Amino acid sequence: MLYACHVPVKLAYFVSHPIQYQAPLLRRIAQEPDIDLMVFYSTDHSVQGYADEGFGGVQVRWDIPLLEGYKHQFLPGIRKTGVLNFSAPISYGIFSRLRRGKFDAVWVHGYHTLDALHALTAAKMLGIPALVRAEPTLDDRPRGRGKRALRKIFFPVLRRMTAGVLTIGSKNAEYWRAMLGANAALFPMPYAVDNDYFQERAAQAAPRREDLRRELNMSPGLPIFLYASKLQRRKRCTDLVEAFLRLAPALGKEPPAYLLIAGDGEDRTAIEQRIADSGTTHVRMLGFQNQSELPRLFDLCDVFVLPSVYEPWGLIVNEAMNAGRAVVVASQVGCAPDLVRDGVNGLLFHGGDVDALSAVLRRFVDNPNLAKEMGQQALRTISAHSFEQDVQGLRRALATIVPGFRT
Repeated sequence: MLYACHVPVKLAYFVSHPIQYQAPLLRRIAQEPDIDLMVFYSTDHSVQGYADEGFGGVQVRWDIPLLEGYKHQFLPGIRKTGVLNFSAPISYGIFSRLRRGKFDAVWVHGYHTLDALHALTAAKMLGIPALVRAEPTLDDRPRGRGKRALRKIFFPVLRRMTAGVLTIGSKNAEYWRAMLGANAALFPMPYAVDNDYFQERAAQAAPRREDLRRELNMSPGLPIFLYASKLQRRKRCTDLVEAFLRLAPALGKEPPAYLLIAGDGEDRTAIEQRIADSGTTHVRMLGFQNQSELPRLFDLCDVFVLPSVYEPWGLIVNEAMNAGRAVVVASQVGCAPDLVRDGVNGLLFHGGDVDALSAVLRRFVDNPNLAKEMGQQALRTISAHSFEQDVQGLRRALATIVPGFRT
């Protein structure tokens, strides 16, 4: 690749907190010789450790480096809490940092917080073109009449404040066209994970696969389904448990497979009660698993399942595919049209339909080779869905909004 811009473009990125999925991407962007990246964080709570309400209040401290390999600053603030919402945290000094830094472009993650709107407003006042990257899709949670009315006022204003949108996938691009208009400036920057990391960790786990099977007290020869995410109602792990139990050939018989559930959250008690009532011994509740622990579970399973009825993307699907595993994904999940080729590298079903989900699981039970064949295709698919595509998308956006910058 040739770089026509002799002076690196100065890019300011505003995001609420260090995010485990984003850290390796930011390190990759920082390697571009003609992009001078500075990341501004509103809070460091994810670095210090915090109680994640989505995981049922489990204390979370990520076991991968979140701040290495790129320049960053933590913004001063008047409201710094471990809670992230529209009005928290509240930072200051954004305008002065943009002015002193003489930035050529601003990139803001999200538009739904005061800090995000502060950064967009400051950029507009300083004449700095701004890009937004956010996750929503039209398969959204129900909104009240007031919020729908507010959208009609807000999004025309947002369009005037931004030079373009970095879209994370097909469903996300559809959302932005609906909100900003068919001719909105959209630049694909797909949600990806550190493919090299997850492929390497899965390969390292493979020689110890049978050790983990014995540790979990599972008999060899039976297929293994894996769920790994928060146990929230919208993610419908309860549907997966019900669909799995329906695989049993008769009342009082065990399903001819195992189900692993990694995660915690509001639905955990109900899930554990349903498992106890069923009498099955083929479900393992593993609790919260940190990022470095997940690859061994991906390697152990035959099929990864994400049954969410609302999921803006589902990066956990990327991770499972990097282990060469077939995936079962609800059609409402954001990544479904971009990553899942139904019948090729995985299977789709309509989220909330337990019968359909159970039928999909049964296909893997009845055809022992299906998971392996689809898993090989999944690895091929995800290998072409990487940080390199993200960097290319960001470069195309910068080439459009920053004079003199070229892809």
